[in-house]
Amino acid sequence: MIEPTSSKGTVLIVDDTPGNLALLSDTLSEAGYRVLVATDGCSAIEQIQYIKPDIILLDVMMPGIDGFETCNRLKANPTTASIPVIFMTGLSELDDLLRGFGEGALDYIVKPIRPAEVLARIEVHLTQTRNLLRAERLLAHGDFAAVTVDDCGGIVWLMSTAEQWLRDFTFQQGLPAESNVHDSLPQSILVWFQHWLQRAGNIDNEQEEFELAPGFSIRISPCQQPGEFLLLLQREALPWNPESLRDSLKLTFREAEILMWIARGKTNKEIGIILSTSPRTVNKHLEHIFEKLGVSTRAAAVAMVLQAN
Repeated sequence: MIEPTSSKGTVLIVDDTPGNLALLSDTLSEAGYRVLVATDGCSAIEQIQYIKPDIILLDVMMPGIDGFETCNRLKANPTTASIPVIFMTGLSELDDLLRGFGEGALDYIVKPIRPAEVLARIEVHLTQTRNLLRAERLLAHGDFAAVTVDDCGGIVWLMSTAEQWLRDFTFQQGLPAESNVHDSLPQSILVWFQHWLQRAGNIDNEQEEFELAPGFSIRISPCQQPGEFLLLLQREALPWNPESLRDSLKLTFREAEILMWIARGKTNKEIGIILSTSPRTVNKHLEHIFEKLGVSTRAAAVAMVLQAN
């Protein structure tokens, strides 16, 4: 099949009424959109497995599974959850409209269909969705980490880089690993945050920066949403000074070198590649390090590196 060289986007129309399909298909094609059609919810879900549309126009009343259930299934699937859905309905009862929003729809078009209104709503929602995707890609490939929390320390929004920052902080402080960093700040940071809230009182939009531990700092500021705060998580490389570490912890130079790499989150295999040795040799050095430092875990050894620096 020959694909169009360019289009304004791909729209999936799901409606069991031939007249509506024809009207919408012609309107959207003439406006420069690529159009896909389905006559029921099940066939729409199946079709999306092969071609993912940019937006879906979904009729509410259809045979088989109705539009509400179709939308519910789409939003429950991570691969289709982000596709914006606009319901088309002749229903005007408030409960019906609210149910659609509850299933994850962005908007409603009330029948009879008006082509100009359809085009305007599609353009607005596609623009908003694309801007959101651009922002998400920028954040995903950025070299910074951020998390939004409520005033109880519950996590509202979390970047993947922030998740790694929180795990690294917990590990390098020798603290118990948190089972799920998506729900709340780690306990040690939560205590600090609650203490900060008590001291902060009525704050404006200024940012404050705090060093929680060597190499780990947080810049905090209130969000536009009342009761929410943006935490910019910053990390600085620990100073590379194996000679000083060797002298302060009574290690050999190679042991100090290995310990510094562990403090930077490297695995035995990665350290072996860096130092041109085998992971088994690295592990042997680690046994000597643990014995000399009187510790039994990597996290405890790293904590001593932080104290020594």
